[in-house]
Amino acid sequence: MKLRKLAIADASMERSPGQEGEIFTGNLVDERHGGPVTIGYGRWGAGSSLSETMAVDDIMIVLKGRLSVTTEDGTVTAGPGEIVYMPKGEKVTIRAHEEDAVTAYVTYPHWREAQG
Repeated sequence: MKLRKLAIADASMERSPGQEGEIFTGNLVDERHGGPVTIGYGRWGAGSSLSETMAVDDIMIVLKGRLSVTTEDGTVTAGPGEIVYMPKGEKVTIRAHEEDAVTAYVTYPHWREAQG
């Protein structure tokens, strides 16, 4: 894999696996590119939510809007410029607030392989 500059305009957004809400992801680097991590962007419709047990370690950077992440230990809310770390095995519910949200993410290992 060579040096790359990544932008949201480069992402082909697809409905996030395993849900029917207004949550979309667009991988820009993943197992197909030979790197050790998945890197991409997410788009969350206002009020959308997703509950799952994390199959990978996931770092989510909020670029626009606000998201809340709830676990058995409590809830954190993140806005633009803030980062949420969700470790593998953690049961989470991620919820967008009253406006759409945009995130960037990095997972280790590749989430598509872990979900398969």
